[in-house]
Amino acid sequence: MAGKLHFSLVSPERELFSGDVNQVDIPGTEGDLGVLPDHSPLMAAIRTGAITVYSDSGETQYFVQGGFADVTPAGLTVLAEKAMPMGDVSAEGLKSEIEAVAETLKGLEGEAALAVRQNLDGLNAIVAGL
Repeated sequence: MAGKLHFSLVSPERELFSGDVNQVDIPGTEGDLGVLPDHSPLMAAIRTGAITVYSDSGETQYFVQGGFADVTPAGLTVLAEKAMPMGDVSAEGLKSEIEAVAETLKGLEGEAALAVRQNLDGLNAIVAGL
């Protein structure tokens, strides 16, 4: 389909989305990225945050934690460690996870601390947006 991007979002439990869209915005570990049709091939690690899918019927958001985004000539595939529709996320459900991640961060340094800090920042941003 000309002018569209084929997008698939997959978690270990299930495929959450598969279809042709206009654009997908992804929270990458090196910064946010927007993927449009005919994007150059790339692979990027994703951080905790929201994936926004833009289609003719509007915007849809998904909560993701960890994983990879793979852009090929065939489209975009996100393999997420954890993913769910944003409507299924609750602030109460994330509070205990935020506390556990914050406790883990106390004993870390360097690259390990950076990865956990990105996770914590993403969780806090999602809760703030709910």
